[in-house]
Amino acid sequence: MSASVDKLGWVERYLLELATQRQLSPHTITAYRRDLLQLAGLTGDTSWDAVVHADIRRLASKLHAQGRGPRSIARLLSCWRGFFRWLARHTALPANPVEGVRAPKRARGLPKALSVDAAVQLVSTSSHPHANPEPADLCNQAMFELLYSSGLRVSELAGLDVAWRKAGAGLPASLGWIDLDAAEVVVTGKGGKMRKVPVGKPALAALAAWLAVRPAPRDGSGALFLSARGTRVTPRVIQQRLKQHGVRTGAPVGVHPHVLRHSFASHVLQSSGDLRAVQEMLGHASITSTQVYTALDFQHLAAVYDQAHPRAKSK
Repeated sequence: MSASVDKLGWVERYLLELATQRQLSPHTITAYRRDLLQLAGLTGDTSWDAVVHADIRRLASKLHAQGRGPRSIARLLSCWRGFFRWLARHTALPANPVEGVRAPKRARGLPKALSVDAAVQLVSTSSHPHANPEPADLCNQAMFELLYSSGLRVSELAGLDVAWRKAGAGLPASLGWIDLDAAEVVVTGKGGKMRKVPVGKPALAALAAWLAVRPAPRDGSGALFLSARGTRVTPRVIQQRLKQHGVRTGAPVGVHPHVLRHSFASHVLQSSGDLRAVQEMLGHASITSTQVYTALDFQHLAAVYDQAHPRAKSK
């Protein structure tokens, strides 16, 4: 029996165990088979126990050079790593050649951000302009204004209460609330870290208009923003409402809550240049996460330069 046939036999034994004992889906088994057959083809007549760490590193580099993305290579390596781990339990495999091999790092894309004019128009325009807006319209406008005004995460926005509430009556203590008198919002972000963020005048006005018509929540909570059923709004509902609003108002890009968060950070940084302040308002544990907005700020400055400087472009 040739080495290649023997290699394929081990692959089929592994896949059979995944299907029968771990009960993975047929779709997953098909994907694993494709990835392992690719590895068998790339290693040629080399037996499984002769494949070494350097071979896998070379193959990963080769695939990357051929245009395979980091995510795709990471998936391949994960599949191969699991196969060799299983093979080590059934043969005298000297070592798992995939251990320690990592996929190339993914290039970190810049977050999308609206221009100042586009962001202001988006949050200040009512989806249904008429003399007597429905409560749902006022709720939406207050949510969108607050997202842009304070750079909140969508989960932080959904978790807001009208006011601070201590634990009791089967309900937990408030994780976030609005303080209209102080013109600030208090939220609990990642890692349970609580922070205060200023709220601008347009957002305060939109919140006041919503609170004037907000019904009592049907779930007994103190939720600030409510769904059509009268319960606390979910992040998914906020995403859907903002997306629909963006389509109706002709937003230049596909709008989701994080676009408004990115726009908030970019616009504050453009105006102030204070990276530490933006870090605090966003609730980033590390300033490294905030530094991505300096690239957005540079893009803005570069665009201004290209438009304004007489020597920016050749005439």
